[in-house]
Amino acid sequence: MSFVQNFPFFSIIAAMFSGIVSSALSGKKARNLSIFVIILTTLMSAAVLMFCARTGESYTYMMGHFPAPWGNEIRAGVLEGLTALVFGVVMLWAVTGGIRYTEWDVEPTKQNLFYIMIDLMLSSLLALIYTNDLFTAYVFVEINTIAGCGLIMMRQTGRSLTAAIRYMVMSSLGSGLFLIGLSLLYDVTGQLLMTPAREAVAALRETGSYELPLLVIVAVISVGLAIKSGLYPFHYWIPDTYGHATPAASAVLSGLVSKGYIFLLIKFFYRVMEWENVIYSHIVNVLFLFGVAGMIMGSLQALLMKDTRKMIAYSSVAQIGYIYMGIGLGTQAGMVAAVFHIFTHAATKALLFISSAGLYNASGGKTDYRSLRGAGYRNLLAGIGFTAGAMSMVGFPMLAGFISKLLFATAALKSPHKMLITLIALAVSTVLNAAYFLRFVISLYRPPQSGTDGENGAFPDGAGQEKAPRAVNSLNLRLAVVCLVILNLVLGLFSQPIVRAIETGLAMFD
Repeated sequence: MSFVQNFPFFSIIAAMFSGIVSSALSGKKARNLSIFVIILTTLMSAAVLMFCARTGESYTYMMGHFPAPWGNEIRAGVLEGLTALVFGVVMLWAVTGGIRYTEWDVEPTKQNLFYIMIDLMLSSLLALIYTNDLFTAYVFVEINTIAGCGLIMMRQTGRSLTAAIRYMVMSSLGSGLFLIGLSLLYDVTGQLLMTPAREAVAALRETGSYELPLLVIVAVISVGLAIKSGLYPFHYWIPDTYGHATPAASAVLSGLVSKGYIFLLIKFFYRVMEWENVIYSHIVNVLFLFGVAGMIMGSLQALLMKDTRKMIAYSSVAQIGYIYMGIGLGTQAGMVAAVFHIFTHAATKALLFISSAGLYNASGGKTDYRSLRGAGYRNLLAGIGFTAGAMSMVGFPMLAGFISKLLFATAALKSPHKMLITLIALAVSTVLNAAYFLRFVISLYRPPQSGTDGENGAFPDGAGQEKAPRAVNSLNLRLAVVCLVILNLVLGLFSQPIVRAIETGLAMFD
């Protein structure tokens, strides 16, 4: 075995161990350790990606001394390595860009706890990407939920505590359904490792046994993970969750957490139930309809928001709808588009939340459209970063969002029965995206209205000024914005190698 093949296991353990060590450290030391571990795991993910791309094969890593079907396994391939790499890069710049705001929003005595939650979140995301064991996946789904709830609560305000409770309730509902599905699967197949479970499901399909229970398993697990990822109409926890957490937490929660659940669902479809059987069950048609509804309704709700934090949050509802619509097309091209959009949304949402934090800061801590007029001049780099993220979401050429929409449109042409609905939904959603994102971008570069100070964005009476951290042009924020813009450009300008890697990775799932 090559030493590189140990890296997925090392990554998960390193992130978990970092969380344990951080409990005994000060906030600053915990922060430095967390950033170091994120960089380390990202480099290991890149090494795994290169190894699998060079060998052209995936591999399993047995944990302990017990082989399948009793032991625990990690599985790594091109798609797992690529996803872990993108998630690591996004988490690095989300955490780095939000350092100053984390210091402001979180009590000094609890800042190490914030980075413990970040470490646990990183570990759980890597486990969801790499695990080949469904029960291990459930365990890390729960760790992910607890870490996410902790990140939301860090601000210790009434709204953040309410958002955390709502998040916990909805996530627990999704986790419960996921666990019920796993229990039914184990009852029917006697397996929890993905490969043996797939073989058992295939044997049942051949004999025609347990058709209804297998359909129920697919439906229950799909609904459970759809709830946890925020698919419309299970999205009502999203606006407060993303809108009232710290900028770093919002970027991680919006850009990565929901995508981890979607990636696990894709693995379940391919590695356990087999993609052809999922298509035959017509579950994909249900996901398609809810995905299209999310695209439209999420965009409409974003258009109606006056608070820009909730506007960005409702935009996530629409973008999650895009991903499920791609899955729901039931074609290989649709799945490739959905996976690429996972990367697009992760990179772009982190950019939007980090950039908007700089804009709010330059506007006296205000988040409404009126107060943010002219903020693009008051914090030039944050304005450029938000504009780039908004253009990507709209589908501006050269940026990641353009490639995503092009892939979705191309996939629609290969699915005749869903082509018209998909193209109409893409067109309507794109127009709505342009309406609310471009309205905000234009507002950033308009002169402030009376009642605000055009130079610093503060209200004359100082209202809100004491609530804003003085970190408008921090080096961390500038570096994060620049790197996330570059990531968007890389996804947009060098999409073909990434698309081929996604295709190769999905082929390795079979």
